[in-house]
Amino acid sequence: MYDSDCVVVMGSNMAENHPVAFRWPMKAKVEHGAKIIHVDPRFTRTSAVADIYAPVRAGSDIAFLGGVIKYVLDSEKWNKDPFFKKFVANYTNAATIINEDFKDTEDLDGVFSGLAPAKGGAAEWPFNGLTNQYDGASWQYAREKAGAAAATKLELKPGEGFAPLVKSLVRPSVLKDETLQNPRCVLQIVKRHFARYTPEMVEKATGCPKETFLQVAETVLANSGAERTTSFAYAVAWTQHTYGVQIIGACAMLQLLLGNIGRPGAGVMALRGHASIQGSTDIPTLYHSIHGYLNAPSALRKHDTLQDYIATELIPTGYWANMPKFMVSYLKSMYGEAATKENQFGYDWHPKILGDHSHMAMFSAMNAGKVKGMICIGQNPATSLNAKLERSGLRKLDWLVVKDNWITETANYWKNAPEVKNGEVKTTDIKTEVFFLPATQVAELEGTFTNTQRLLQFHHKAAEAPGDCRSDTTFSYDLGKRLKKLYANSTLPRDDGWKNLVWDYEHENDSERKKNEPSVLKILKEINGFFTDDPARHCVGFAELKDDGSTTCASWIYSGVYPGVGKLLSDRRTPDPPGKPGAQLNWGWAWPANRRVMYNRASADPEGKPWSEKKKWVWWDAEAKKWVGYDVPDYIAVKPPDDKAKPGTPGMDALPGTAPFIMRPDGLGWLFVPGGLVDGPLPTHYEPVESPVANLLYKQQTTPVYKHWQGNGNELAKMGDPKFPYVLTTYRLTEHYLAGAMSRWLPWLAELQPELFVEISPELAQEKGIKNLDWCKITSPRTQIRAKALVTRRMRPFKIDGKVIHQVGMPWHWGYEGLSTGDVVNELTSLIADPNVSMHEGKAFVCNVEKA
Repeated sequence: MYDSDCVVVMGSNMAENHPVAFRWPMKAKVEHGAKIIHVDPRFTRTSAVADIYAPVRAGSDIAFLGGVIKYVLDSEKWNKDPFFKKFVANYTNAATIINEDFKDTEDLDGVFSGLAPAKGGAAEWPFNGLTNQYDGASWQYAREKAGAAAATKLELKPGEGFAPLVKSLVRPSVLKDETLQNPRCVLQIVKRHFARYTPEMVEKATGCPKETFLQVAETVLANSGAERTTSFAYAVAWTQHTYGVQIIGACAMLQLLLGNIGRPGAGVMALRGHASIQGSTDIPTLYHSIHGYLNAPSALRKHDTLQDYIATELIPTGYWANMPKFMVSYLKSMYGEAATKENQFGYDWHPKILGDHSHMAMFSAMNAGKVKGMICIGQNPATSLNAKLERSGLRKLDWLVVKDNWITETANYWKNAPEVKNGEVKTTDIKTEVFFLPATQVAELEGTFTNTQRLLQFHHKAAEAPGDCRSDTTFSYDLGKRLKKLYANSTLPRDDGWKNLVWDYEHENDSERKKNEPSVLKILKEINGFFTDDPARHCVGFAELKDDGSTTCASWIYSGVYPGVGKLLSDRRTPDPPGKPGAQLNWGWAWPANRRVMYNRASADPEGKPWSEKKKWVWWDAEAKKWVGYDVPDYIAVKPPDDKAKPGTPGMDALPGTAPFIMRPDGLGWLFVPGGLVDGPLPTHYEPVESPVANLLYKQQTTPVYKHWQGNGNELAKMGDPKFPYVLTTYRLTEHYLAGAMSRWLPWLAELQPELFVEISPELAQEKGIKNLDWCKITSPRTQIRAKALVTRRMRPFKIDGKVIHQVGMPWHWGYEGLSTGDVVNELTSLIADPNVSMHEGKAFVCNVEKA
């Protein structure tokens, strides 16, 4: 971001919530005049240092971004500057022709073709929350006529590996129109889709003045091209919507159209809110994926055997054709010597998911009595989404383990929750047995963090933990050893996985070993990978992984971080010399393969030359016959720019030397998404599920496929409900951390932000007779809470299609434990979610505010 000529912060208050990262946009602004744009419902400290502040109503992001996309596509610069045409025609799927059965939102009043009632049911186990779902068959690329038989019928011969299966999955070539004029080519579909997103419509839908919107659009366009790049940064104010994935997709589409992907100072930066949230999706605490973004085996898909799994999940062209190597090496890391070709490398022992096991689905099941026990680590569900309903679920557990630094609201819900204090629930009626285990603080253990830009950094222990506080690694390792002991004598085939599980990470240090603290270096070695015939030989990268069982590697994307004993690359701290162009390659280690800018083949033109000297990053060295540059090339090192695609072949041979996006089957950036998303191939403006206004762009009010876990205590307001006329958005403060479990127990931070408040505009305060510091009652369809009024011009009313809409904001850091207590803001929220990743909609719902 330091190399950006313009930084757009949208869906984030970067200055206050990511202050360390925000140094880099500020350095870009101060040192070489970069523009900073902030698009946000509130005027914040990010807005205060921005060159342009654009106010938008919470939840209207796609209307705004769609307007910028239309502005770009209609502009003279985009249509005449050869850079844009060259980038888009060669590096995106703009020329690809889509199936003739596809119908856009323009044709169907705001929905796509393929919409149908959901299979199963929202109220049936495993409680997926869906009422409708899409069949995306009509969204596919048009292709040449198919020939080969179904790949799943192929019988693999002993010893030949998965290569024949991969080759058999290759599909016929797609149809394209290189002139970009065919009405069914992606570029023309995109142009029609966004035709209605005019500046006038943007103003009516978002509340952003037309002049401000145009200033943003022109500044972004002016700072994009061969000589200039713009970057975007977002956080949970984009993700926490029922269409959050589509907001991010709209930004990715805009950046592809502008040539702002894979280049220095470009891209889309997801700002992570914790030290290693990026790491916990790479090495996942997510139910639906295993290491390295491989899909979790599922009982609901054709995953019966390892061959079935690979045939179902494999992308045969592009770099994902190597997936069998990643999967087999992962299984070897799980089951070691017991995993052989004869038993499918232990695939049958691996657990399978049954459906949606995400947070909200789990608590819905918990309320239905389907969950017996819960181990709660680093989470505080008693203050989480629709918190009163989640506490109701906790009361139905037989047992609950809470491992945390302090006795949190979740640990004490049976004793101090509001419904217990007011007599609504009696402690004697709660059957749950609660165990509390004190945890170490981060400085009291060692290990590796992966931060927001995929950078792994090793951190060392700074102090010993007091008393009986234990680390998360100690707890997990000790629990695993105890479970293995319990299963050791079982004769049930279903328990073979536990009996064969590799679980030997004894610490090298005697004192640590006595505390059951495992060796993080042994764990990292398993994550990195090594050769099974010579365990001392670490893998130097994922290119060494095999599908024959000769390598073990838990997480292929992390392979290379620990290439040998004494070579812990995440522990490097050597910066580049000042003034020298570079990617800080000797500071920590970034996945994949220490590449700092992903898909950086796009930083060179189709011939392999830098787009400009100013934005030079990676290029083809014709003399050396390889890709070189300031960064590690994100490409096959010796694949030349003039290499031709070989139709019918798998892997990288299927892609030409001009295809930068090697993890896509066509090697292109997707303006139109034919697969992978379940809510549509193009970003479309929908209103939040709870909204005071109608959708001005389409007849369809909300995304038709959002998840709603229906039931008592999770009611929703209808559009325009006069009982809940205001938009409510939630956010974080610099002084507190999440639900407060790491900040409200600290006197210094509790003193800096001592109590809960609700930000309201002077206009709304006058209308409601509320003065600064008055107590207010905030009500949603779920419940009501109290907070002090903070009357401030940071909040402002919006005019939406001629109607004044007020918006209020609340931080969500408080609860009923700790030194600083307050009502739980998340009690106002509902259990509704985006259908792709089950993310809740906490950034835009409705409420009423009254003087208390």
